[in-house]
Amino acid sequence: MTLYPTRRAIWLAAAGAPVALAVALAAPGLWVAAGAWVLMAVGLMLADALLSARPAALELSVVAPRVLGVGREAAAEVTAAFSGRGPREVELAVGVNDRLSVWPVRHTAPAAGGAARARFALSPQRRGEGRLEGLWARWRGPLGLVWRQRETRPARTLAVTPDVQGVKDEALRLFARDAPFGQKAQLDTGEGSDFHALKEFQTGMDLRSIDWKQSARHAKLVGREYRTERNHHVILAIDTGRLMSAPTAGVPRLDHAINAALLLAFVGLKLGDRVGLFAFDARPRVASGVTAGAQAFPLIQRLAAQIEYSAEETNFTLGLTTLAGRLDRRALVVVFTDFADPTSAELMVENVQRLMRTHLVMFVVFRDQELEDLVRAEPQDADDVSRAVVAGALLRQREVVVARLKRLGAQIVEAKAGELGPALVNAYLDAKRRELL
Repeated sequence: MTLYPTRRAIWLAAAGAPVALAVALAAPGLWVAAGAWVLMAVGLMLADALLSARPAALELSVVAPRVLGVGREAAAEVTAAFSGRGPREVELAVGVNDRLSVWPVRHTAPAAGGAARARFALSPQRRGEGRLEGLWARWRGPLGLVWRQRETRPARTLAVTPDVQGVKDEALRLFARDAPFGQKAQLDTGEGSDFHALKEFQTGMDLRSIDWKQSARHAKLVGREYRTERNHHVILAIDTGRLMSAPTAGVPRLDHAINAALLLAFVGLKLGDRVGLFAFDARPRVASGVTAGAQAFPLIQRLAAQIEYSAEETNFTLGLTTLAGRLDRRALVVVFTDFADPTSAELMVENVQRLMRTHLVMFVVFRDQELEDLVRAEPQDADDVSRAVVAGALLRQREVVVARLKRLGAQIVEAKAGELGPALVNAYLDAKRRELL
């Protein structure tokens, strides 16, 4: 419980200073009477404190979700309920740890029926254990001269996980009829190399699809219908090193990569492929075998949630060599990574060359929006020019590495953080349609 004056009380006390000075100058013998103003102000504050609602009559509570997805806001509702007579309004605040951020910082809510309610937006910043570390409520007395405050420790923990709900929402949107994914999914039947069924030949069908033996047997033209081959191995290789812990769009790159990987895993399992997860920094951290069927998605989800942030440099030689040793058949290896310059990317390129001899490698890299903004910004002074030149040089170095990977035969998916998932799924579907797997 805390009791302290409001701004109104401070101004009231300060307003007596000119009066006391005037009395002291006019009648020095009556200087003691000047202290009456201060006593009056103190008396009014004490009376205001006695007339205000008691902190012991206040009960603070909070309702918040137990699980939050990184990058997805959730609401927490704080209730301040007074058992007796309450104030007209209550100012509420919520304290959180570094895994979360809260907005607004303070919220003033009217007290109707002795209870005040306020909603706060919780924004997960990093995966891990988020905590609500404190609830604060303060209110003024009827004269508005004193604040009374109550604090409680709710000891609530919130699990901050990959944004699985966002992954499912994105997958449903991609499966919709008008989405790019839906347009490409319709090509699943009629193209590819996996025989599906026989159907009567129709105008517009490829003449090479005619099955002449079956046509002779049925006395009419019959064509073969194919579908995209299933049961491919898709390996999600996530770089968890130092560069991937840097934030972009307010969320670490690693979390954007995990969300995109989960989206691809969800779609791949739905389409009949087998999906595995591999994470590495200085050494391998998470490695799963390939799994099949939509029921395997929770396993991929749990393994992705266990991936930790790292401050170590990525060892591509050890990571990719270990991954290659675990693969016993051709697979699509999707590498989520980032690189600062050609020198740091050299070892990565060398090891990717060996991996591409057997497997199809798809690189997922982030477009650096901050560097692009620095290049496009209109300079105001010499420092802005210097920043733009350095940013332009870094972007050109990235383009050199990306161009080299393309020449080696790697598939490149480069997109902004918020567009990474759909771009990756479309690239995966395009690879299936072109039978690159």
